[in-house]
Amino acid sequence: MDKERAGIQSVEVGFALLDGLTRARGPLMLKDVAAAAGMSAAKAHRYLVSFQRLGLVTQDARTARYDLGPAALQLGLASLARLDAMRLARERVPAWMEAIGHTMALAVWGNHGPTIVHWEESPQAVTANLRLGDVMPLLSSATGRCFAAYMPADAVAPLLQHELAQAAKLRRTDVPTTLKEAQALLEQVRERGMARVMDTLLPGIVAFCAPVFDADGHLALGITTLGSVATFDTEWGGAIDTRLRAAAAQLSSDLGAGFA
Repeated sequence: MDKERAGIQSVEVGFALLDGLTRARGPLMLKDVAAAAGMSAAKAHRYLVSFQRLGLVTQDARTARYDLGPAALQLGLASLARLDAMRLARERVPAWMEAIGHTMALAVWGNHGPTIVHWEESPQAVTANLRLGDVMPLLSSATGRCFAAYMPADAVAPLLQHELAQAAKLRRTDVPTTLKEAQALLEQVRERGMARVMDTLLPGIVAFCAPVFDADGHLALGITTLGSVATFDTEWGGAIDTRLRAAAAQLSSDLGAGFA
């Protein structure tokens, strides 16, 4: 049992080479692959020969540089195909809520727009009158603004035009009423990398929503946290902003974002 727990050291040592190639921005010379793995060039070469036979590594005949091979790509794609963004997010919500200290919600793009699919209230939750399945408005909610900023424009356009018309009809001053104003607002969301609203959807309530991206760079879901302005850190760069941003970035990374 002890030997089984110890594992096979040579496999773990060899993986350091693959990890070094994964982190590199392009193909590497033998000495650079070895340095990244912390081993001698001679030792690295023996592992690389075996990895080439397995298709995990390739070597360019012209430059002699090493790179990940087709078998490594197949493993990566198979792993990504098995990832379930919502499952991973749901598993992490309790820890996020403990760190942030406020109600957490998850949203995806549904047939009618950004839709709440998971909701977990903190002990100090205020009455928000939101339920699973609720579709969030694009202009007056943090969740809606996040999706409007990162979803394809053609998917957002019909809903956005309808909300702009309604806002203009009601002469609202807290949300955009023209397409130009809406585009400026959504550009701010993209520049910030996150959306925030205060008092626009619910009186006395502030909310942040951070985007989560998949391996193709598409918006997979939004992570929202909300609470009373009396107890909620509303500042950009504050504790809630920082922790929510980190949570979304980590989940995006785990889904393969940035590696496409």
